[in-house]
Amino acid sequence: MTRLLLLLILLLPLAARAADLKVATWNLDWLTTRQAGDRALPRDVTPRSADDFDRLARYARALNADVVAIEEVDGWSVASRLFPRDRYSIHMTHDHVVQRVGIAVRRSLHYDVNPDVTGLGFGHLRSGADITLHLGAADLRVLAVHLKKGCRDRWAVAGSLACRELRDQAQLLADWIAARRQEGAAFLILGDFNRIMDGNDAVLASLRQAAPLVRATEGRSSPCWGNESFIDHILAGGAAAAWMRPETLRVLRYRETDPAWKDRLSDHCPVSVRLAVPDGNGDPHEG
Repeated sequence: MTRLLLLLILLLPLAARAADLKVATWNLDWLTTRQAGDRALPRDVTPRSADDFDRLARYARALNADVVAIEEVDGWSVASRLFPRDRYSIHMTHDHVVQRVGIAVRRSLHYDVNPDVTGLGFGHLRSGADITLHLGAADLRVLAVHLKKGCRDRWAVAGSLACRELRDQAQLLADWIAARRQEGAAFLILGDFNRIMDGNDAVLASLRQAAPLVRATEGRSSPCWGNESFIDHILAGGAAAAWMRPETLRVLRYRETDPAWKDRLSDHCPVSVRLAVPDGNGDPHEG
């Protein structure tokens, strides 16, 4: 047996694992290099130290995801301190706000950038980051979002501004989902929905009217800073609904458990799940 043939045989398992895609979402809670007192920051925001950035970068390496939706990040250069350019390509929305949305993609993956979903960012809110991943035999549309806070369950206070704005965003998402369904596209929507989607949630129900969806966080609670309901979600539709493996849902918890660390790390933990993306024969590869 030649050395080349032996090498190819040893690499076969790696080729199979390459189609196992790990996707994650992580709200990084006002991640910025701006200093205290900057007019763009609320007074209660604590700027991160160099040590804080180093800790977060270590958690990003431990997360080791292929695709990460990131929220509340103050631009590309800030994101690259956690997701360095030799390992990740970073796409950020073009919003002129501190709390921007983006997607970090492992360098070995190829993607096209779609226009920002600016309809989600009306007023002071955030646009959605939209890309199309090219995964060999299959394409995957990925939309990262950070929706309006203040309407976590039911429709809260009748007629509240927060709930009215969230309703409008949900309708825009439903329209985006309907367009992907019409195209026959596999798609994901992931990010901080600022919404508990347990039970007969009205937001999730409205999205599922546009297309069948699988929610990775279904029936689970988050151990991030205690046993709490998820507001960070990963939704799969089209062919991707069958690719998602909900049993692989993971929350990367911080070793620092004192609540004071929320300001230095984040009040959200990374949430991830794996997809078994089909190969050219239509068969799923799993890691």
